[in-house]
Amino acid sequence: MGDSSGSVSIDVERIFFGGKEHRVRTRHGPLSVSVYGDEDKPALVTYPDVALNHMSCFQGLFFCPEAASLLLHNFCVYHITPQGHELGAAPISSDVPVPSVDDLADQVADVLDFFSLGAVMCLGVTAGAYVLTLFATKYRERVLGLMLVSPLCKAPSWSEWLYNKVLLNLLYYYGTRGLVKESLLQRYFSMEVCGNGQDPESEIVQACRSLLDERQGANVWRFLHAINRRQDLTESLMKLQCRTLIFVGENSQFHADAVHMTTKLDRRYCALVEVQACGSLVTEEQPHAMLIPMEYFLMGYGLYRPPQQETSPRSTLNPFCISPELLSPESMGVKLKPIKTRISLNV
Repeated sequence: MGDSSGSVSIDVERIFFGGKEHRVRTRHGPLSVSVYGDEDKPALVTYPDVALNHMSCFQGLFFCPEAASLLLHNFCVYHITPQGHELGAAPISSDVPVPSVDDLADQVADVLDFFSLGAVMCLGVTAGAYVLTLFATKYRERVLGLMLVSPLCKAPSWSEWLYNKVLLNLLYYYGTRGLVKESLLQRYFSMEVCGNGQDPESEIVQACRSLLDERQGANVWRFLHAINRRQDLTESLMKLQCRTLIFVGENSQFHADAVHMTTKLDRRYCALVEVQACGSLVTEEQPHAMLIPMEYFLMGYGLYRPPQQETSPRSTLNPFCISPELLSPESMGVKLKPIKTRISLNV
């Protein structure tokens, strides 16, 4: 796939679909891990949201040529798929113990051990962001930085807990169809792309709807059950020293959680990017909005994107709409302030 904007050409389809699949045995069961890129480069570990895998959660981001060139130029990417969420997965036996969120975080450590990885960069979405944040609090020396999309950090409120309990019951009896599927799509996307009586739903929602049809309800039940029993990480956040970049859609169901998390992290090491007209799954709905903030964030680590002839016209951000204060030297290399971006849905 070429990039007509004049940037460095990169065959993102070949890279995204040409990864190496590994079956990793962990202390809490086997996991599927897809590895993309040069394994001699620093590691970027990803973790998706409930009922998603790397194909349905990060494809939009990695199919953005500018973002792909930034990430794959600097990292070898290790996509962790929650147990039973890989394509073609069979239902997990009811005899297998249901993991806790601590078990999920420990699995991440086991994956790093399997590949002999030291400190890694982490990229997680909502439930996956919670797992990676918990991992960072338990294994602080193994995390270089966190890039979190619509993250969770508090224990579920009574309303969320009850809502999830209803979903868990529906998942148990009916799987990922009907009301469960619609609830999951509302969890991921904004109303703008989900459509209504007048406007049809977007292609990304249609694609996600199709992928959810393939997911085993019993496997999704296990992941959601663990997340619904999560503990509050607020106090642990104050001990984190790694740099953290948080994205959240303004229409995300977890917007308040993301803002709360930002207020509890050390302001010297944290930045919040709010993406307007977007739901929780920024990586799919508006991946271009992530590019410039990620570039400046990674500059703090001495990482950069290959030179370009010009800025892509598709990017929702460009150097002229960014405050000069973003470029101020700070402990994270640059200073990121809350940014609001907006993209035309007709683009």
